[in-house]
Amino acid sequence: MAAPPALLNILAAAVAAAAVSCAPIRNARAEPGLIARLPDGRALNFRCSGSGSPTVLLESGFGVGAAGWGRAQPRLARITRVCAYDRAGYGFSDIGPDPRDGAAIARDLDQGLAAAGIEGPFVVVGHSAGALYGRIFAARRPGEVQGLVLLDPTVERLAPPGRDGLDGIRRKLQRCLAAAGAAAPPEDSRWEGCIPARADDRTRALARNPAAWRNQLTELDSIFGRTSEQTARSGGLVADVPLYVITASETAATAPTIGYDRPQSLWELQHVRLALEFRHGYQRTILSSHLVQNDRPEVVVEAVQAMVTSVRNAVPPAPLPVSETAPAEGDAAFPEMPN
Repeated sequence: MAAPPALLNILAAAVAAAAVSCAPIRNARAEPGLIARLPDGRALNFRCSGSGSPTVLLESGFGVGAAGWGRAQPRLARITRVCAYDRAGYGFSDIGPDPRDGAAIARDLDQGLAAAGIEGPFVVVGHSAGALYGRIFAARRPGEVQGLVLLDPTVERLAPPGRDGLDGIRRKLQRCLAAAGAAAPPEDSRWEGCIPARADDRTRALARNPAAWRNQLTELDSIFGRTSEQTARSGGLVADVPLYVITASETAATAPTIGYDRPQSLWELQHVRLALEFRHGYQRTILSSHLVQNDRPEVVVEAVQAMVTSVRNAVPPAPLPVSETAPAEGDAAFPEMPN
């Protein structure tokens, strides 16, 4: 099912928002956490905190590693055990074989959890493209993944996007790849935007490795192709997993609307459709940019708390609160609510 070109541009913009620097992202602390060894010998870095069951797994969007959960993870750790991780080629995880599509990413996570001794049941929180990876992982662990919380998720079954958003990211990644492949000196203009100004030694070493950029390029090129196809095929395997979908108002506002009396954003409608594909699926729109876990960590905590409670009590989750409306002019766009 192909989406209108306008929606494809919105999706491209959402991916671009997540890929703030398009460089290999360093952790919040410049040191590894729990290193798991995959069957092929590669290292996968987990950063876990808190205690209790179920374990909450944090799956980042494109271009972001475990550091992307710096505002949400400490709060979630007050509820239960929570683990973020670096995908292959990010942070303190080794570079992986191409292609880095959803199936490869979910397989790494599956094997990494087993190697690290991190046991279910799980609630998976997926942001942006990470929502696709989280759903594929849920299909690999039927019965163990007992809840999904998707933050402004990328939606599968879409035609490849146009040139407005993703192609710009792709050109930047290719430029960084060329600089790394040529061992360009630091002053070479091809490095512009490739390495954060305050990058640690690990981040700089990854940036100079062409394979790290190839990992990101194949991941990007797979999102609306192989990864979307894999996610669509997994649908019937995860339909009974309770689901919360959180839609970001800023992303929804840039999408075209449908309807006359009560026009609704096409981005929101895609998320509503996704929720309806699940037996216990609910959608909510909140005031936020695409980076929900940064702007509104308290909303993430609220949704995860509800999902964790439902798992502990072995009952379906309660519906989400009603969607938020746009703030009046002059009000704070993304209010911080108390925990």
